[in-house]
Amino acid sequence: MDPLLQVEDLHQAYGENPAGDEAVRGISFSLGRGAIGCLLGPSGCGKTTVLRCIAGFETPQAGRILLDGVVVSSADRHLAPEQRRIGMVFQEHALFPHLTAARNIAFGLSNKDGKRVRELASLTGITEFLEKYPHELSGGQQQRVALARALAPRPELLLLDEPFSNLDTGMRERLSLELRDIIKASGATAVMVTHDQHEAFAMADEVGVMREGRIEQWDSAYNLYHRPANRFVANFVGQGVFLPAQALNGRQLEIELGVLNADVPHGGQVGTEALEVLLRPDDIIHDDAAPTQAEVVHKAFRGAEILYTLKLASGRKVLALVPSHHNHALGELIGIRLDVDHVVAFTPQP
Repeated sequence: MDPLLQVEDLHQAYGENPAGDEAVRGISFSLGRGAIGCLLGPSGCGKTTVLRCIAGFETPQAGRILLDGVVVSSADRHLAPEQRRIGMVFQEHALFPHLTAARNIAFGLSNKDGKRVRELASLTGITEFLEKYPHELSGGQQQRVALARALAPRPELLLLDEPFSNLDTGMRERLSLELRDIIKASGATAVMVTHDQHEAFAMADEVGVMREGRIEQWDSAYNLYHRPANRFVANFVGQGVFLPAQALNGRQLEIELGVLNADVPHGGQVGTEALEVLLRPDDIIHDDAAPTQAEVVHKAFRGAEILYTLKLASGRKVLALVPSHHNHALGELIGIRLDVDHVVAFTPQP
């Protein structure tokens, strides 16, 4: 399938010395029609700048942006935002306070099509709130109105800028799943930016992890977690610790907890300790019958599970996610064993 959105070698800079103040440094990615993509990264990594360039609010210094095969931004062409058929959902909702929800949704429709407004109200679950004003709505309800307004003109592409940042944690998790379903049901293609990996994983089909103006890895959530391309992605996505490893042969690594069969060549030299293995909390299994024991030094109750921090015989620490009916005390020794499906190894940091 031909991509709806193509971003090719995008560069953007600010300040008096643009060459030294690049916010975006050669980003490239594409997104198929009907897919949801996400740019994920810490504050200041350039993700919102990319979104603004796609929307047409900024003209990039170099590179190209194409929508449905048509160049909308390049060195010699810049299509105005209103000509790009793009919908925007902002973190502060940006609803008109003097207009009802229905009139907010209809604002971008030239004919104020009441049928379209009712369709979108039904899709977003806000039919009963159409005659209410923004101040009479909850944060989640306002976000649904903003989404319906963005979808009303049937845009080619929907852009979401930190759409859940003003909501509480419980509302974020619930609404992110609901908005994904709404966007998918509408048939829209979407790009969102966020610093929250839980939002990214709940919403997106593909995620690009950004650092300092570059995409470190563009992949599925599963691969970002289990097959990170580098240490930055491994550290940014999920939780985990690194343990020293020794290469026994071209396909086996030995760590303090045992021998791992690497499913990809790891590049280590046999007999050296030039590698470190990433262990996620789900790689460590609590097993009372296991000969290896570790001391509980910290515990974080998470409802159905407890995240234990465990000290090994060497003094190094690992994490283990354990069903919460296994409630162990600090200082207690518990049995653990490895269950690693994806071996991820990197050279140690200096």
